[in-house]
Amino acid sequence: MNNIEQMELEGKRVFLRVDFNVPLDSAGKITDDNRIRMVLPTIRYALDHGACLALASHMGRPKGERKLEFSLRPAADRLGEILGRPVDLAPDCIGPEKESLIREMKAGDLVLLENLRFHPGETKNDESFARELSLGTEVFINDAFAACHRAHASVAAIVKFYKEKGAGFLLRKEMETFEQSVKKPERPFAAIIGGAKVSDKLGVLDNLINLVDILLIGGAMANTFLRAQGYNTGKSLVEEDLVETAAKLMKRAESLGKVLLVPTDAVTGAELSADTSTRLTSVKDVRSDEMILDIGPDTVDRYKKALVGAKTIVWNGPVGAFELEPFSKGTFALVDAVAASSAFSVIGGGDTGAAVARSGKKEQVSYISTGGGAFLELLEGKTLPGVAALEE
Repeated sequence: MNNIEQMELEGKRVFLRVDFNVPLDSAGKITDDNRIRMVLPTIRYALDHGACLALASHMGRPKGERKLEFSLRPAADRLGEILGRPVDLAPDCIGPEKESLIREMKAGDLVLLENLRFHPGETKNDESFARELSLGTEVFINDAFAACHRAHASVAAIVKFYKEKGAGFLLRKEMETFEQSVKKPERPFAAIIGGAKVSDKLGVLDNLINLVDILLIGGAMANTFLRAQGYNTGKSLVEEDLVETAAKLMKRAESLGKVLLVPTDAVTGAELSADTSTRLTSVKDVRSDEMILDIGPDTVDRYKKALVGAKTIVWNGPVGAFELEPFSKGTFALVDAVAASSAFSVIGGGDTGAAVARSGKKEQVSYISTGGGAFLELLEGKTLPGVAALEE
């Protein structure tokens, strides 16, 4: 896959796909600008090397309609603040006004195109829409790792309209990190997989069992594994149709000589609420009126011991309802353990990345991925459409 440092940018008009799908509060203000900051090295490199940049991104899910609440105006303003220069927002990502803006740009200029998903052709990977997106530009750079698992026009179909194409610094870093942590890990290789549903990560678990030495299961998805062991899980979320699958995964791990651990104790609540009554219990003694909402201290100790000596750690999915204080201790205890480890540690974005950020230990892990869904698909062994398009 070609990358930005191998490309001639001087005087070129560049279509740069970024991911500015940042969270906004009720007033439309950005609450976390990390996704903007992560592509700054690519933006600055291209501008310093004489390129004219047309940045393109999606925002939210407007479902092919122009909706003001999904405008990229807040992202344009924040990027301008960070760069210390105004950033124009084009009224659209296609059409004569966009093409005129790009034609008038000089070396070092940049413009942010309006939300790609205002057009249904984006999510449909429509070639005619992709061709319109490309008009006026000569070079394509993809630096939107978090969008690469989608076969959308701005990451997949568009690539065929360029002779010069490649990855930005962020996309290259994401793929190199995945290569180092999953494809060619230093062993022992441990993975922590949490989150709500086994169904969301069944492919990940199925693939990882072949790759890891140690697999730690947490979050609500662990309840399905506990049910497979014959335990009562009360009112906890359980995917009944996957109980047998969970049992087979545990047997397979054992036959392969892999360490697969599930919780032995839990913090329960009457309901998923910050002010619910809580109880610490063995997983063997969960009552019928309780929900399992966090791992307990015995499980934390077992998981910490399993991580001792690991040379590579990959983590995707919190091990409890960490956003609620009574059920945050398990996740934050594992954050401490991973942060204190000398292992090459990779956090799979999303809620897990948010937990690490909240803990203040962000600088003590090796890498936090910017793409939850894209990272998961890589863990599942899938090829990302946005990456495959650049490699063709």
